[in-house]
This record gives sequence, structure tokens and C-alpha cells, in this order.
Amino acid sequence: MTAFTASAPDKLRVDIWSDIACPWCYIGKRRLETALADFPQAAQVEVVWHSFELDPGAPLDTPQSMAQLLASKYGRSVPEAQGMIDSMTATADADGLTYDLNGAHRTNTFLAHQLLHHAAGHGLQGPMKERLLRAYMTEREHVGQIDTLVRLAQEVGLDAAEVRTALETGVHANAVRQDEAQAHALGISGVPFFVLGGKYGVSGAQSPEVLRGALDQVWAETHPAPLVRLDLPVAEGCEDGSCDVPLPVTASR
Repeated sequence: MTAFTASAPDKLRVDIWSDIACPWCYIGKRRLETALADFPQAAQVEVVWHSFELDPGAPLDTPQSMAQLLASKYGRSVPEAQGMIDSMTATADADGLTYDLNGAHRTNTFLAHQLLHHAAGHGLQGPMKERLLRAYMTEREHVGQIDTLVRLAQEVGLDAAEVRTALETGVHANAVRQDEAQAHALGISGVPFFVLGGKYGVSGAQSPEVLRGALDQVWAETHPAPLVRLDLPVAEGCEDGSCDVPLPVTASR
């Protein structure tokens, strides 16, 4: 199994593979946040986002509508594909998200994933992930264009010039490919995919209740409760690996 970077002993790391152009990934993110809302150790949970491209060969621009793309991909009619979009929109709405998938600008997300790695280096990966998902799912932003990505990065506090240089030079391209190689090594074929504590995998946008149960279980296993001493009378015992045991008295002859 591919190794994970260890978290501090008092932390629980949650590694998540997802794509920007993945409606279930935004829902999964929101459901995790709901699960963490009443998780007692939420402040000690470290979330790390990893790159996963659902369609690495996607063009930067396409004249097809989302319904036409889905119809072609799944062998459905356009009205049937529109029904899929409507169902997904309703699911997102139930989780407090407003989707405009008919207006979403289908594009290649390789640059957006590079931006997430750049943001991670500045401690802003979480806000950047949220901003990119909202831009794609709700706001009809073209997240495959450098100019758009620079503007969105500025909104979360990143330096525009640094972002543009990083994206134009592809300095984080290899990090994206490493994430995808790790996903392959772990057998991840769909997203979102959560790995808790470096060893427990949770596939799909599970309900907040399921995610909360997983958090509770993994925390209990990786952070056992401290020993509670019972208020009992003090008794004799051995300490620090040594014990002075009285030798039996041998009668002299």
C-alpha cells in the first residue's frame, strides 16, 4: 500500500481524492463538513485534498451541453440525461448546495488541480478547493483557463503573480500525477474517496451519519482513551522493571 505522510500524534488525517468536475465530490465535501460539525475532535482533524481527473483527456472547451455529454457517455437520450442532471441538482439542494450543471463549462481540470497543490503550500488548500467547486458547479466559471484560476486564487488570498507563474510553468504538474498514481496504487477508480488515518477507505459521497461513524471508529482505534485509575487502597507492587523480593531465610546447620 502506498505510504501516507504521518500526522501529528494528536491529529487524525483524512486524505480525499476528488475532481473539480465531479458533482458528487462537492456533495461529499459538504457531508464530511456536516459530520465534522459535531465531532468532538474536529479541531484535530487534518483534511488533505488529492488530485483525481475523471476525464484526463477532456478538452479545454466543448460545444456540447452537459446533457448532450452525459447522453453520449452513458448511451442515453438527451431527455434521459437531463433527468440525471435534475436528480443530481435535487440531491445537491438537499445538502445545501445550488447546482447549475446545465450551465457548467465542461473543461479539463489539470490546471485546477495544479492550483490546489500551489494553495496547499500556502495553507489555503481547503478554501481553494471550496472556491473551485463552487465556481464550476454553481457559477459557470471556466476553471480550465489560467486567467480564471488566477482570479479565483486571489479571492482566497493567494498572490496572483505567483499563481500565474506556477500555472504557466507547470511546477506542480508532477504533484498532480503523483496523486493520480497513488490513487491507482490504492485501487481508487471513483471519487470522492476518503482515507482515514492512512488505512481506512471510504468510497463515495456517504451520508454524514456514515462519515461520522467512520470518524468515531478510526479516532477510537488510533487515539485510545487515557487510563482511568480507580480510587482503591494502595497495595504493594513492583515498579520500573525491578522488584525487591525478600529472600527466604535458610536455617543454618
